[in-house]
Amino acid sequence: MSSKPEIALRLASRLKAGRKSKGLSLDALAKLSGVSRSMLSQIERGESSPTVASLWNLTKALNVDFAELLDVQDGGNGPIIDVVRAENTPVIHNKSAQCLIRILSAPEDVGDTEIYDIHFEEGACLDSSAHKSGCVEALTVLEGALEVTAQGVSERAGVGDTIRYVADQDHAIRATEKARGLLIVKNA
Repeated sequence: MSSKPEIALRLASRLKAGRKSKGLSLDALAKLSGVSRSMLSQIERGESSPTVASLWNLTKALNVDFAELLDVQDGGNGPIIDVVRAENTPVIHNKSAQCLIRILSAPEDVGDTEIYDIHFEEGACLDSSAHKSGCVEALTVLEGALEVTAQGVSERAGVGDTIRYVADQDHAIRATEKARGLLIVKNA
């Protein structure tokens, strides 16, 4: 049994097949997508997981549907649409912000409604640039306490509290202690 998560292997296989079907070399796809050749090679071997932004750029460069790369092709007509096991959940380790971001939303929801489970180290700060106009975020604190700053106003929230704020301007989430939050990003 492979130690690589199923989703990484599926993504690797589909990206490589998509690149080859378009007759593109790694260098050509790197130029089209803005993702480095070495990173593309690692992704295609299943040795690295791309960020959501990199994956988005790759799908645009290959002219393929974002969801196509990750979905399970089982023709499922049953009541359960999809199960993503914990070990296969896409994760972003943001070392500079001192947080781990688990992407819970389906790939096809990128740009619409996105859901993230974020684990913050003490002193962590996740600074975000403005999202597209009309974007709103809702942060529910699951553990510890978090502070959100948006439009120059800061608000602190404890376990069970939810802060909703505009995210079409620069904003930040800070943790003065180890914390965890569920972030829902709703684009207009």
